Amino acid sequence: MFELTANDFVLTLAGVVLFLGVIAFIVGLFTLGFKITSSDFAKISSQSVKLMSKGLTDDVSDLMGNASSLLESLTQMSKTKAGVGMFLVIVAFVLFIVAYYLVSRII
Repeated sequence: MFELTANDFVLTLAGVVLFLGVIAFIVGLFTLGFKITSSDFAKISSQSVKLMSKGLTDDVSDLMGNASSLLESLTQMSKTKAGVGMFLVIVAFVLFIVAYYLVSRII
């Protein structure tokens, strides 16, 4: 076995925390970056608009109510996805600060 000093252990721990921070940052950026470009989101939105216009011409109020609740759900889904992305970016910065603190304690 090899001998592991306290400084080596703290440095290894800082490296692991830094690696986790980089992973969280990348995943957060991808979550934020691809929030709008989802083709399924655009397809469902366009179909909901067509469904609402069909409900207006045929005077079907239940159909319009369901389509409007679908659009509200899509809006909430995009807000939730943006919130998850921002949370991951904030967690990444906290992990960066912890890694810096651990390294600064060694020196």
